[in-house]
Amino acid sequence: MTPSEEEMLRAFEERHGRELQKKFSAAAVAVCGLGGLGSNIAVSLARAGIGRLILIDFDKVDVTNLHRQQYKASQVGMYKTDALSENLREISPYIRTEIHTVKVNEENASELLKSADIICEAFDSAQAKAMTANIVLESFPEKYLVCASGMAGIGSCNTIKTRRISKRFYICGDGVSDVSENGGLFSSRVMLCAAHQAHTVLRILAGEFEV
Repeated sequence: MTPSEEEMLRAFEERHGRELQKKFSAAAVAVCGLGGLGSNIAVSLARAGIGRLILIDFDKVDVTNLHRQQYKASQVGMYKTDALSENLREISPYIRTEIHTVKVNEENASELLKSADIICEAFDSAQAKAMTANIVLESFPEKYLVCASGMAGIGSCNTIKTRRISKRFYICGDGVSDVSENGGLFSSRVMLCAAHQAHTVLRILAGEFEV
């Protein structure tokens, strides 16, 4: 039986404390790219009781995604926005999701991201990462941006770190590993980087900042 919204809120408050959960519940977080990073970020934030997630991706679930992304074999062929929103509601039934099944570009990024308090960049391509970072830093200096760089290969998980680049700009990852040079992507290392991004979001909302 699905718990009521009141029961879910009480459970969150018991784990996080009432005042911190108020901040989580009131927050809107945008996740740009719903692959290995983004789908895992979204799941972690849903489990923490974040109130609203803005999910942005244009792609469909492929069988090659299943080894590291938060989708099911039965969802192959679905748009990732629809599939992930469906999965998140199974985890946290009362979460609000806003989905945009589009490719982020310089023309639409500002409109897509304007209502987010914190923006998580979770794209695969360096060009998309740079574009998103530039737009957020230039157009939304009041927002927090949490990016990722370097989580490929089977290297040590201990090299995945969170760095505060400026007051409202964070980068998670090892900063160097590239898919083409490090033997592909492994779910455990990708998920670890995604966990760094999600936890950075929670720390920002809690008023805890990296030095």
